[in-house]
Order: sequence, then structure tokens, then C-alpha cells
Amino acid sequence: MYAHAAAPRAGARGVHHIVADRVREYPDACAVREPGGTELTYRQLWWRAGRLAAALAAHGVRAGEPVAVDLARGADLVVALLGIARAGAAYVPLDAQAPAGRVATILADARVRTLVADGNDTARAGRTAAVDGLRRLSVPAGEGEGEAGAEAGEAAVPDSAVTDDSPLYVGYTSGSTGAPKGVVVPHRAVRRLVTGATFCTIAPGDRVGQAANPAFDATTFEVWGALTAGATLVVLPTVVDLALDRWAALLRDEGITTLFLTTSLFHLVARSSPGALASLRTLVVGGEQLEPAAVRAVLAAGAPGRLVNGYGPTETTVFATFFDCTDASLAGRDRIPIGRAIQQTRLAVLDEALRPVPPGQPGELCIGGPGVALGYLGRPERTARSFVPEPGTAGLMYRTGDLVRQLPDGELELIGRADRQVKLRGFRVELEEIERAAVATGRTEAAFVVKVGEGPAARLAGAFLASGPPAGADEQIAALTAELAASLPAYMLPGRWTPLESLPLHSTGKADRRSIEALIAADAESAGTGPVPAGEGAAGTEPADVLRGIWAELLGVRVIGPADDFLSLGGTSLLAAQAASRIRELLAVDLEPYDVLLAAGIDELAERVAESAPSLP
Repeated sequence: MYAHAAAPRAGARGVHHIVADRVREYPDACAVREPGGTELTYRQLWWRAGRLAAALAAHGVRAGEPVAVDLARGADLVVALLGIARAGAAYVPLDAQAPAGRVATILADARVRTLVADGNDTARAGRTAAVDGLRRLSVPAGEGEGEAGAEAGEAAVPDSAVTDDSPLYVGYTSGSTGAPKGVVVPHRAVRRLVTGATFCTIAPGDRVGQAANPAFDATTFEVWGALTAGATLVVLPTVVDLALDRWAALLRDEGITTLFLTTSLFHLVARSSPGALASLRTLVVGGEQLEPAAVRAVLAAGAPGRLVNGYGPTETTVFATFFDCTDASLAGRDRIPIGRAIQQTRLAVLDEALRPVPPGQPGELCIGGPGVALGYLGRPERTARSFVPEPGTAGLMYRTGDLVRQLPDGELELIGRADRQVKLRGFRVELEEIERAAVATGRTEAAFVVKVGEGPAARLAGAFLASGPPAGADEQIAALTAELAASLPAYMLPGRWTPLESLPLHSTGKADRRSIEALIAADAESAGTGPVPAGEGAAGTEPADVLRGIWAELLGVRVIGPADDFLSLGGTSLLAAQAASRIRELLAVDLEPYDVLLAAGIDELAERVAESAPSLP
């Protein structure tokens, strides 16, 4: 076991109390900015959050009670998070892409009675319309309120004294039991993340970009990292919302100093415009294995002041380790380590009996310190399996399930998983959850799901025990997919299903998973959905030929019909951004990611490209 030198421990204060210190110090400094939209000073943010806290108290919200938040990135989201913290409650951020069934499951699991949402957002409101007994509150407007009125309103704000272990938020992740599980993160864990940080320094006057999905725990780093430091949180469109060149210009124009990007987005930027990040002082990347070639491309094209590979599961509050990427630190490496412990964090590499393994030997990474969450909401048995006593302390350590080894220089290298959890485009996916959900539809008695391919073209594929003759397989697949789409987010939906007339079995009578997974991979390959090497299939100079080559490379699809559209072939918003970038590179035609996503088929998109570039042969 080894640890980073512990930073001085703060007292038992809530994260919002640290923000209160910044309000007193910098009342008129900009706290939140939406370019071209709302701006809030620290004083205005505090007052609006106080009004929400008072409204929550008036509606009977108790200390520690989960309160759901269904808001897009923006000033209202920040007001909501701070207001819920000031009320002493715990926020539960909802994913905008999650279907109504999954949202209902989360609300029921967390026993949510109150939802903070935008009443004018009909698309989001429709997801919770059928949930009985849910109180809906809007974020209080700030217009027309003078200083005297705001000060008077502060008197109605509850006194939310908190302890170290008071919950600040509940973040939901994929669960192997067939339902998402809520990770309860206390104030002390977030305080540890933002106090004396070794992986990223944020100071008053800095400008922190906010581009993460509110349901993704990177939002914790963005929002509380900025507000506890007296910095400005600048709400940014993501790379997939805006053409890459305009997004890079926005970073420069807004003077963004600090930014977090998922690994997938970083790889997109590194490939398409590696110099776009040079204006940043600190860039933190995390979520998946970082490609050395992408990092070297960014370092060569104009590196940010500091480029950090960050690692950490939700259960240990965003980050647990970091590795500074420089030309010198990458020398001689073919894999980028996850590095060493961040502040106030203890790491151990252990065997199955939780005994330390020698340096260089693989073992499970276990993480201790104040960043460890309280456990899984309402799941004491699962909590006891994953959160175990940490030797030599009174606390718990989290068993990550990640296999690592300690390198000769002391850095940790991630080498795999001890279970069937996978990472897909930055999301943590428990394959067993998808399999259980498929069986729960009643349309099959057994289902198997695997991750196919790597990099941008990685996707999920599955097999299921068919309930009828082979001739009806297409109808069974369509029905199964439709029912899964009602309960699982899009990133958890297999792009291809293989029907099985019977299950291959071991001599013990158990299903032969290895044989089934080989069948899934072979079916994906024969159907033209296997990995495609970069550049393969891009023969020809006609727009349709070039587009087919781009789609083949990004989607791992070898056979593309004229009416096949990007989404039906497994495309995502991130892949659409990559496709738009490649189209600009190869055909000199500017398209937005949504142009790629909304085209009815590849031939329709080719016609649009040809019209925009009439000089093409």
C-alpha cells in the first residue's frame, strides 16, 4: 500500500459553506457565465440558491433527502445544485438521454419526492409525467429582485448544518443486478476532491469550462471545483454540439483556463485539430484508456500548460489517481499509466484475499481515504461486498474491480477488469444489467452481451435464445430492441442481436459463454459490423464512396446500403462529430454533426455534399 502525502484536513463543513466563503470574498465576481446568455455574480448565485433552498424547506424536504434534478447544463443547473446543498438535501442528477422507464426506476429507487426541473422543457417533463406523487419545483428567477429583498429572503433559508458523512449527491451507474445503482457521495468526499488538489490547480479569476453531462460525475469537478475556488464556471457547448473550429475558438475567446474532456472527445480533438487545446492552462482527460498517439499529437501541436490523465470510479468521487503527460513522461511507454494517488487518497494493489501483491504483479486496485463514497443507496449487501474495511484505519476502501500493476517507477498501469464491466464512450456499462433487462422483457429466456471492437467503433452486440422459428427472428429482434429502449439509455443498447435456436452448453449443463461470445463476434464480422482498419473501404473519389469509407472506419460497418442512416448503423453524436470532421478533411465541405445524424441515408448525405462541393468529380 502506498499513499500521496495527505493535505491538511478541513473541518466538518459542507461544500456549500466553502462557497459561502467565496461569496463573502468575491461577491461581485462572475460565478457562472453562459456565453451570450445569463451571467451570475457570486452574490446573485447565492441569493437564487437560497430562494430554492427555502422553497425546498417549505415543501418539507428533510436533511439528507434525495431531490432529483432534471435540467440542462446552464446557470439554472448550478443554482439547483447549490440550492439543494444549502437545504441540506442530496441532489440526484438525471441523464437527459435516459428513457422514461429508466428515469422512473431511478426516482423509485431513490424514493424521490421532489423534482427540480424546467417546466417549459416539454421533452424532459414528459419523462416524469406518469410518476405519481412527485412534487415539481422550478429554479427561482432572479429578475426584478433588489438587494434588500434578496437579503430578506435569506432569513427563510434553513440552517443546514452538515457532518462529514452528510450526503451531497447520489450518482447512478450501471448495475449488474439488472437495475442502475445509486452511489451516495458525502460532502467530505467532494471537499477532498477540490481542497489542495494535486492534479489541477484552480484559483480566483480562473475560468473553468462546464461541458459534461450533468449526470456524469465530471460535473462534480467542474461545478464545485470552480465555485469553491472563486473561479468562473463557463457553460460550454460540447464538441458534438458545435463545429470543432468554432468550439476551439470559443475556448480561446472565453479565456478558458481549465477543462475536463472524456477520453473519447479528447481523441476526436487530437485527431482532427490537435492544436485546439493549446490555450488551456490545465486539461484533465478521463473515462477510458488514453491512446499515446493522441497525447503525443496534442503535445506536438501546441500542448496545454498541463495535460493530465485522470482516473477514478464514481465510488471514489471523480478522481483517485493522475498522471502528468509530457514528452519526458511518455518516453519509452506504449501505454499511458493512470499514475499515482491524488491528495488525501490511499491506494492498494491486492489479490483475491485482499493481500498486497508485489510490485509488477497484477492485482485489484482498492482505494481508501475521505473520497470514498458511503455506499450504494438501499443496497447494504452490495455495499458490504464493494466497500470493505481498510486495514490500519477506521474507514472503508472501495474494491474497484480494475486490475492494475505497479510499474518500476511507481506509477500504476491499468491492465483490465476482474468482472464483466466495460467502458463505452466514457460510460460504465455492466453487461449483466443489459442481459437481465433482456430476460425481464419476457421475450427470451437467456441473453448474452459483449463489447465488440475498440476505439471509436466499439459497440455492444448480443445473442438471445429465440422463442420461435428462425423465420421470425427479425420480428423478435425488433420487439426486444424496442422494449429495451424503453428502459435502457441508448449507449447500453446492443447494435446487433444474434438469435440462438439453442444454447451451447458445458458438460456441467451451464451455458458455454465463451462459445456464445465467439458466435456473437463471428456474426458481427459476417454481417459487416466488425472492426474496419482506418482508411479501408475509402476507395473512389465520388462523395458517396468517400462517405462510405468514413462510415466504415468509424462505425465498423463494411456493408452500407444507399438508404442506411448513421443512427441505424450504430452512430452516436460523438461519432457524428468525428464524421463531420473527416468530411471536412477529405471533401472540404463544412457539415455540422446533426447534419450527419439527421440525413435519411448515406445517398441523401452524399447529394448534399455534392451540392456543397460542385467541383468534386
